[in-house]
Amino acid sequence: MNRFKTSKFKNTSPRIPKRDGWIGDIRAGSLTSIGNHIKSSCSLVAFNTEQAGTLGLASLQPGQDGKWAVSQLPCHADLVTDFDFSPFDDALLATCSADETVKVWRVREPGQDAPSAADVTLCPGQGRVEAVLFHPCADGVLAIGTVRTATVWDTSRQEPLAVLEQHGDQLHSLTWKLDGSLLATSCKDKKLRVFDPRAQLTPVQSAVGLQSNKDSHVIWIGDSDNILTTGFNQVREREVKVWDARKLGSSLGSVCLDTSSGALIPLFDPDTGLLVLSGQGDSVIHCFEVTSSQPFLAPVSQCLTEAATKGIALVPKLAVDVTSCEVMRVLQLTDSFIVPVSYHVPRKSGQDFHGDLYPDTRGQSAAVSAQEWWGGENRQVPKVSLHPAKRPIKSSASSAPSNQPAKKVLPIVKSKEEDPLGRSSSSSSLTSPSSSGSLAPSPSTGSGPSSGFASSPSQRSLQNILGPSSKFRHAQGSVLHRNTHITNLKGLNLTTPGECDGLCVNRERMAVPLAIAGGQIAVFELSQPGRLPDTAFPTIQNTVAVADFSWDPFNACRLAVAGEDAKIRVWLVPKGGLKETIMEPQCVLQGHTEKIYSVKFHPLASGILASSSYDLSVRIWDLDARKEVKRLKGHQDQIFSLAWSPDGRLLATVCKDGKVRIYDPRKSTEPSQEGPGPEGARGARVVWVCGGKYLLVSGFDSQSERQLYLYSVGSLCSGPVATASTDVSPSTLIPFYDEDTSTAILTGKGDTRVYVYEILPESPYFLECSSFNSSDPHKGFAFLPKTECDVRDVEFARALRLSKTSIEPVAFRVPRVKKEFFQDDVFPETAVWWESALSASSWLSGSDGQHRKISLRPKDMTPVSEAPKEPPVRKYLPSSVYLEEKTDEQKKEELLSAMVAKLGNREDPLPQESYQGVDDEEWDD
Repeated sequence: MNRFKTSKFKNTSPRIPKRDGWIGDIRAGSLTSIGNHIKSSCSLVAFNTEQAGTLGLASLQPGQDGKWAVSQLPCHADLVTDFDFSPFDDALLATCSADETVKVWRVREPGQDAPSAADVTLCPGQGRVEAVLFHPCADGVLAIGTVRTATVWDTSRQEPLAVLEQHGDQLHSLTWKLDGSLLATSCKDKKLRVFDPRAQLTPVQSAVGLQSNKDSHVIWIGDSDNILTTGFNQVREREVKVWDARKLGSSLGSVCLDTSSGALIPLFDPDTGLLVLSGQGDSVIHCFEVTSSQPFLAPVSQCLTEAATKGIALVPKLAVDVTSCEVMRVLQLTDSFIVPVSYHVPRKSGQDFHGDLYPDTRGQSAAVSAQEWWGGENRQVPKVSLHPAKRPIKSSASSAPSNQPAKKVLPIVKSKEEDPLGRSSSSSSLTSPSSSGSLAPSPSTGSGPSSGFASSPSQRSLQNILGPSSKFRHAQGSVLHRNTHITNLKGLNLTTPGECDGLCVNRERMAVPLAIAGGQIAVFELSQPGRLPDTAFPTIQNTVAVADFSWDPFNACRLAVAGEDAKIRVWLVPKGGLKETIMEPQCVLQGHTEKIYSVKFHPLASGILASSSYDLSVRIWDLDARKEVKRLKGHQDQIFSLAWSPDGRLLATVCKDGKVRIYDPRKSTEPSQEGPGPEGARGARVVWVCGGKYLLVSGFDSQSERQLYLYSVGSLCSGPVATASTDVSPSTLIPFYDEDTSTAILTGKGDTRVYVYEILPESPYFLECSSFNSSDPHKGFAFLPKTECDVRDVEFARALRLSKTSIEPVAFRVPRVKKEFFQDDVFPETAVWWESALSASSWLSGSDGQHRKISLRPKDMTPVSEAPKEPPVRKYLPSSVYLEEKTDEQKKEELLSAMVAKLGNREDPLPQESYQGVDDEEWDD
């Protein structure tokens, strides 16, 4: 910028629209990666959500109703660290993750079906992937930054073109020069590196340029030879520096901003030379003009925002509104909104096209192919005019076919919608295909005891209007005291198959797989909480990776482990726990020909075990005889889950071929019933509910939204009688069902939320209750027997939550007033399921049995149903007192009385009356 020439952008001012111009219905969550966390193409916006492994998608422009469509894209099994839109295709999105993979997606407009799988999946194999960036000129070329290595890939051939020299520490960011010839990186070792990937794998320029090893960003300043970095100096101030990429010995210019902790995210517009800066937690967006000479960085404006920044993105120049003199648009990601910030040059808008503000910009046609670029071609992207009359016609090749109707995709956050009666719907959409509008009373709303108080007529009439409510609707989940935790866990296997729960527990101990060669399993005694030693502890040496495992319900020392070698090993743990490493199993069951999915013990017969495998069969084993006794057929694809009925007669499975099946194993090897299962093919779980009369299946719909399906066992072929939507997440919801309370508690590996539903055998079938949220994602969630619950504290379920480094007990309680009484409506007699009802041979010969039941009531507690009834206490005066009409005289009296009361008692003597006066005779003097 010449000192005698004023910049046309020096008066550029930011504008934030009203809230109705913001994109809502999002949950950004806490973000732990270095990326921008939000990116934009000319038509779509992608952003990080609170769900690990899931991105949010929104349309850049509102719909005809003035609102923005928002959907979810489950794309990875772990945190999405970075993502980028292709500069040549608005619908092509590259994502990378902590799961060490990079995926390229053909995304669609929100409201259309989400893609079921990625078009391309790359595995760089260098650890966690931190950054991904499309080439600015070549089609299909992708720069990928892993923990310490930058690589260049050809996505069309799914092969690396160049694996650049390893960095000295964690790689923070990377950037292409605008002409695509050079690649620059910033690193935790404080060095800046410039690579020419086609010439050599070592950097052509390298120097220590950063003063701190905290998070940093680097971007190329257009097609010039200068790069710009953001980081921290030695006194922890955030600073911005401009460097000459040809000689990185010293910076050309720098600006220090403040001492905030969030790393500054830089966005640069090459057409205007404007630079935008903001960091996580900031409520200010800075704008500078970058020049080619001193001072290099000239301040332009500061924009104060209503909410703290989670991330920022620059909207492509082809999407700005040139009629209003908008030269740049920034999208600010906050906790609940995406806020568009428009930068305008003060001109008379709406009349002429201001060509001096809008030079020709880069179009959306790739200059070269990946192979041409790798062969040495250096052609530039053709430029297009921003004049409205000269705009190129946008290709519709990437859009969905017009003959396919768009389906509405519901976001995670659902606003409450009013119905004709003035009710508010729940936060998750519940539908009942058979009778969605029915408001029949449920058993839980009857006249039985409930916390010691009977419902009044007005309460019952309100229930008739609003529908039934669950006695567990206010259930509270809480983590127990730290002295009950097992901490300092190390080396856990956090990547168990989707069919495995991640851990299994019984009354005495729990088992957890370890990420150690040989498929080792750690066994912890629940009676011995505390910090584990730093030294090694004894384990079970399973010799192969663990696919699934299960404790024998009738023998707390017997553990069945399914391995990836198609064998089931049965282990015996000594009473009191492991004192030394166990090398030899009690027995090995062989019969499956491929990897085993899951194993489940029979609920009544001792020694009966069911297993499912990749060989598409379900086999039933007699552990006492150590042999296979039944082989069930009929599956056409992967078996997601299997479950025994409560009476042990039937076996249910849910399969990837879209079917739910019920078998009677003792009568036939073919299914006795089949019905349609979940539409999505990501995974599913099945459990028997309502006394074995219904099946609860958790799975995914066609839009990858997690769904609950309730099937009637008597009419499985008719499909689900009711469904409930939860959210969008890549992990399958694992259900736990408590037969005593008819509550289903569900969560997935990697989730932070635990859902609670009461399941009814009649409409509305699902009653949503309060959910439990943890501070960090759990890697497993398993429930203890009912006898472990503290009934004095109205605790109806207790679970163990597995995190990366600890095992924490979680108690689910019902808030009640009269806790001194035993809540017999919450705690009916429970089954003694840890005692077998019959032997394996008896069950195989056709015999059936049932568990005996016991009461959970302590001897010193009285049931709440027998508690003395208290007379109702009227808290408020009757309405007639307030509605009685008063005369004018009564109103005057009340007003005077109030004034007198405020002034005090008028009969009290005044202060001057206590003074001594003068005699009358003295006045004459």
